[in-house]
Amino acid sequence: MTTLVLDGGLSTHLEALGADLGDALWSARLLLEDPGLVRQVHADYFAAGADVATTASYQASIPGFRRRGLDLAEAERLIGLSVELAAQARDEAGGGLVAASVGPYGAFLANGAEYTGDYDLDEDGLLAWHRPRWEILAASQADLLACETIPSYAEARALARLLAETPSVKAWVSFSCRDAARISDGTPIAEAAALFTGNPQVIAVGANCTAPRHIPGLITELTGKLPVVVYPNSGETWDAGGRRWLGLSDPLEYGQAAKEWQAAGAALIGGCCRTTPDHIREVRAHLS
Repeated sequence: MTTLVLDGGLSTHLEALGADLGDALWSARLLLEDPGLVRQVHADYFAAGADVATTASYQASIPGFRRRGLDLAEAERLIGLSVELAAQARDEAGGGLVAASVGPYGAFLANGAEYTGDYDLDEDGLLAWHRPRWEILAASQADLLACETIPSYAEARALARLLAETPSVKAWVSFSCRDAARISDGTPIAEAAALFTGNPQVIAVGANCTAPRHIPGLITELTGKLPVVVYPNSGETWDAGGRRWLGLSDPLEYGQAAKEWQAAGAALIGGCCRTTPDHIREVRAHLS
């Protein structure tokens, strides 16, 4: 199977280009304030060798935009715009795929819950929360949906139900993980992945926004069940109290690790937080 190279951290590159993401909307803020910069980030990742652009809709939601004071029509327009910007960059690059990001409920909470699964909604509540954005992205020109950084089994079940409601949609499902075998709420990743095994709509299941050291074990847990997608963070750690990243990450070392993930069975490989076009360039070079 040909390995698809995903893009890297959208917010990381936005900040490198001068964007201020210091509020609850995070990268989705730029859909409102500077959509051209979002398109530039997608273009830079395609130029670095990515096959897939993941849209700036991770933190974009109807409730999030309404909380900012936008009306429903404008909130819906901005979510759709996230796909249009990625598609423009894709077309300018001469090819590739657009994956519409379906971020977790925890991203809206903006309290770190996407890394714990500690939610105040049950499965039905999560289904209702996700549905408005899901319907917009499912009806867009995106090639597939990227259900990403999912920390909880209940949220995975809600997304599985939404997939069943939209049989024409393709998706990958990627969990945030606490270790080499379990997603963030403690559910074994093999159990969470079983929700999607045998579903022809699901092109891959895996992990993102997770420490690179956990990736080989997670691939082992998933290999043979579905194609595996992995796009961990850079290996740096977030100091929540100081609101800063600690540690360093070398793009060359990341590319070398990507080659090992490919050999272990991963079919879609990219980067998440703190990864840059340089990381993706090294991934492409090592996988080629």
